[in-house]
Amino acid sequence: MKTSRSLALPPYLSLIAVLRAGFDAITNHLILVIFPIALDLLLWMGPRLRLTQLINSMVNQLIEVYQVQGLGMDEMLATGKQLWVQLAEQFNLLGALRTYPVGIPSLMVGELPVAALLGAPPSWEIRSLEGVGLAWLAITLVGLGLGTMYFEVVSQAAVLGHIDWGNAIRHWPRAVLQVIFLALFWAVLILAVSIPASFLVSLVALGGLVAGQCILLLYAGFVFWLILPLAFSPQGIFVHQYRMFDSVKASFRLIRKTLPTSVLFILAAFLLSKGLDLLWMTPGESSWLMLVGIAGHAFITTGLLSASFVYYRDAERWIARQAQMVG
Repeated sequence: MKTSRSLALPPYLSLIAVLRAGFDAITNHLILVIFPIALDLLLWMGPRLRLTQLINSMVNQLIEVYQVQGLGMDEMLATGKQLWVQLAEQFNLLGALRTYPVGIPSLMVGELPVAALLGAPPSWEIRSLEGVGLAWLAITLVGLGLGTMYFEVVSQAAVLGHIDWGNAIRHWPRAVLQVIFLALFWAVLILAVSIPASFLVSLVALGGLVAGQCILLLYAGFVFWLILPLAFSPQGIFVHQYRMFDSVKASFRLIRKTLPTSVLFILAAFLLSKGLDLLWMTPGESSWLMLVGIAGHAFITTGLLSASFVYYRDAERWIARQAQMVG
């Protein structure tokens, strides 16, 4: 009897249907793309929080230390200084508004534009490490709060088919607390992964090019295997109002039960998003056509986020039906 049930398992998840449902939900609630559009417009045409003087001062001090030691690295130090100077000119601390794993997607945060559509925007310089730390913390908390609201309303559109702003506001305080816990959990995990990475860099330098590439490839596979079960860790907080650890455990269970399809969905979403980013960034940062890129990026990323909630819901239903038929 148990064997006959196992032969009648529910049909597997259709990624095409999931993506179509996700984008249909956003097409019916286009107001949701305002979140990423507003963030990109702020990073593009809004004020800059710069660390130019602080970064240049630290780089000059570091170069002086190496020059005093007389290690014969003048050419390499000059190249490194040039790269740091360029980074200092582009860096905008407001990019911390793009938070992970819950946050508003942004096209501009990866580019850090210098020019803007309406001329040079105003900028403010932060000259102390204490000021940088406080500003980064405040901006990150604001980003997590806005990202929580964004995820909340996209989840409603995808799973319920409508948006209840009052309900989203009522759930926001509890959800943002769980999102902060989840962000800290991810930060600790990434830190734990980054520590052995520093040793691997040394091994790469000592072991030659081929050996180094093999080590890095193995390490990248390990990191992917470690982080993959957390891919849907935010979804449970918004779909079921889970606590952070309960949402993480639900993500582990979902990935374990639907591993092949989950990997395909994640890869499809990643390739679609990053591939189209190349198209969206084709216009120059001082061109009006960049507005088209910002709007296109906002629609695609919001649609993919919506599809992730649809996938999460359908995968849980599939697991439940499978358990009923097999058990």
